[in-house]
Amino acid sequence: MNKRREVFWRLLRLLVSDYKGWLSISLIAIILSALSGVAGSLFIQRLIDHYIMPLTRAANPDFKPLLVAIGVMAAIFYVGVIATVIYSQIMAVIGQRIQESIRDQMFEKMQVLPLRYFDQNDYGNVMSRYTNDVDTLMQLITQSFPQFVVALFNVTFALAAMLLLSPVLTLVSLVIFATSIMIVRWLTHRSAKYFRAQQASLGKLDAFVEEMLNGERVIKVFSHEKQVQAEFETYNDALRNDARYANGFATMLFPIMGNMGNLLYVLIAVLGGGLAIMHPTLITLGTIAAFLQLSRSFSQPIAQISQQLNSIIQAMAGAGRIFQLLDEVPEDDQGTTTLIKQGESWFWQPADTSQPRVPVKGNIKFSHVNFTYPQSSAGLHDLSFEAQAGAKIALVGETGAGKTTTTNMLNRFYDIDSGQIMYDGVDISTIRKADLRRALAIVLQDTHLFTGTIRDNIRYGIPDADDLAVIAAAQLARADVFIKELPAGYDTEITGDGEELSSGQRQMLAIARAAIVDPPVMILDEATSNIDTRTERLVQAGMDNLMAHRTTFVIAHRLSTVFNADLILVIDNGRIIERGTHEELLQHHGRYYELYQGLA
Repeated sequence: MNKRREVFWRLLRLLVSDYKGWLSISLIAIILSALSGVAGSLFIQRLIDHYIMPLTRAANPDFKPLLVAIGVMAAIFYVGVIATVIYSQIMAVIGQRIQESIRDQMFEKMQVLPLRYFDQNDYGNVMSRYTNDVDTLMQLITQSFPQFVVALFNVTFALAAMLLLSPVLTLVSLVIFATSIMIVRWLTHRSAKYFRAQQASLGKLDAFVEEMLNGERVIKVFSHEKQVQAEFETYNDALRNDARYANGFATMLFPIMGNMGNLLYVLIAVLGGGLAIMHPTLITLGTIAAFLQLSRSFSQPIAQISQQLNSIIQAMAGAGRIFQLLDEVPEDDQGTTTLIKQGESWFWQPADTSQPRVPVKGNIKFSHVNFTYPQSSAGLHDLSFEAQAGAKIALVGETGAGKTTTTNMLNRFYDIDSGQIMYDGVDISTIRKADLRRALAIVLQDTHLFTGTIRDNIRYGIPDADDLAVIAAAQLARADVFIKELPAGYDTEITGDGEELSSGQRQMLAIARAAIVDPPVMILDEATSNIDTRTERLVQAGMDNLMAHRTTFVIAHRLSTVFNADLILVIDNGRIIERGTHEELLQHHGRYYELYQGLA
């Protein structure tokens, strides 16, 4: 309950802080709409008692006053229609703007979240917040919330008018609806629980569907369709059950309130008629007619409130998930040292400008580095080594040994628990992350391209790079050969998954994308793992050019790609168990020798 209240007040603050003026106009329009409805109902009493009844007793009836009164009544209702249009349009515009703003905030927040957030949350679940949860929030602002407020004012004004007409009949009405409110509260409490579960189940289902779409080829390769279908049905059944209970309780509200309104209407007609017969001076026919109309104005808004409460509860569940994303702790960056360019040279510039600039050369040093993944014992343990500027460092070992984790520490995708990593003698924890990553480039094993042209993908790291730089990078990666054979060359459009290209071609584009950045330090994480032997030989020459005169970290299972490394680090369970050149490690007859001989 406290969490829902917190989400509600946060949404209200969001509305008031940015749209106070428009909300004030909308509120005035809502009040006018409610007042016009009640005033029109009250006017019925005057219409009957002062205009219609005298006409029934007159010998020569004059209908002109009646027509004027009907015109006044029409004008009252017309004001309500105009007011309704005004607040509806205002809330629709506000809803669209907030929807845009929320999505912008979510996407902006996503860019500053640490990688561990995406490691711990399915992409489909995150996507569900952009779609389902934002849509329910939009419905809340444009429909549910305004209708809820309108209903509250209608109930308040109708109740005041009913008291004015007949306190006795009003007391009967309140008794009936007090019972209704108790039922509504019980059903709302039950449905709220399942609406929250429904949003969570929907997120899980979306995550599963996205995962299966990405792995559709693997599913077909292993004829896993039936198993996948069974898993999908499990998630779908969970969503169906949650939705069934949530909507089951929710759909009971409106019929209950509607029938309570009908019951009240009958009771008022019977009691009012009896009072009019026994005490004609106490209550008139016009009063009964007006009170019956007001009872509708009183009962229908309560029914609407009960109906809108379910939409509000569902939207609160979605809004809570949105705020949960927005409240995630962003990637910590307390670095103050920046990367600057002077002439053709790059320097590390300390925040204290009185301190000397440090030339960027690419010297990397790990000193007693320790790191453990959250909720896992895997990580790095007392890792120490130095990579001289321009050296080629190979990281070898079994899968899960900690090779990629080592380079993740250098990029500060994760921050170390203890120890120190130096870049040209500068502690990387003092370097601003964007500048640190500008001085590095990575070619990952799992290549990801972006929807656009070949040219745009190559210059992704430097959007303003000219065409000559793009072509030079492609030639360096030996991608130029196949690009020229494409229908539109460098202007060929590709999709994000790069299905139009072979895995080797995608990898060459990733290498070209890293080459154009021209960083002093390069990380090649299984960069040639998806390239066949012939293509590997073609690319290797470009790779050698790419690695020349820069510090390079090579992660490879194929030991044939690390023979010429200046230093080979054999990593096992996050520890360096051997180090040396290829020849030195073979002579040692240790773990590297076993890997080389294929004995392990």
